[in-house]
Amino acid sequence: PGGLTVKRSEFQIAVDGEFGELGRTLVRDVVLDGFGMTAADCISAGVPPREVWAALCRAMDVPDSRIHGVGLLEPKG
Repeated sequence: PGGLTVKRSEFQIAVDGEFGELGRTLVRDVVLDGFGMTAADCISAGVPPREVWAALCRAMDVPDSRIHGVGLLEPKG
């Protein structure tokens, strides 16, 4: 399906860009709704990074206008 595509490396760039130094802590500590795991655990379990990124953005109330992440291309519409 169309929409956001994020690789693991792009996921980390987006986290760093959106959350700065706090990003790595959020990935490690925030349990994501719908997964019952942290973002780090989701990535390790093979959940597609784009789904993890979207869930982390929802958990942290990131505006929809920034969900594609810093340093990532906006999805084509």
